[in-house]
Amino acid sequence: MKIGVYAGSFDPITKGHYDVIKKSLKITDKLIVAVMNNSNKKNWFSLEERKKMIKLLVGENNDRIEVKSFDGLLINFMKENGADIIIRGLRAVSDYEYELGYAFANHDLSYGEVETVFIPAAREYMYLSSSSVREAAMVGARLDIFVDDKVAEIVKEKVKTIKG
Repeated sequence: MKIGVYAGSFDPITKGHYDVIKKSLKITDKLIVAVMNNSNKKNWFSLEERKKMIKLLVGENNDRIEVKSFDGLLINFMKENGADIIIRGLRAVSDYEYELGYAFANHDLSYGEVETVFIPAAREYMYLSSSSVREAAMVGARLDIFVDDKVAEIVKEKVKTIKG
């Protein structure tokens, strides 16, 4: 069984992330969407809120997708979950250059047991990022082109709490 892990902060999950999730299912038997708990990074949404948004999109009872959280090294998380494929979404060429170093490091840290697979984002999501969604939300711009409608509502509610 090929188990893949697609890790990220997903703050919030975008249509680009979801596109990579759907494409990942074509090459894995099971996909773990791993939400990073990085205490050094200031996220808009809590770990549980981010997991909840992902589950809204992939379905609570999807037998091929599991949503989990982790902190520490991705390689350790992979080993704990019996996973052997790291899924990385790519947007621009600069993403490839950045991700390639991590791919080599993860391969070496896993003693060659883990491979990284790069999946390009769909053309319409090439420049989409969670930070651009947050920026758009803060100025009241439309969000439907960036995130699913269910996620858009959650983001709008978060803006209300941030602005007070």
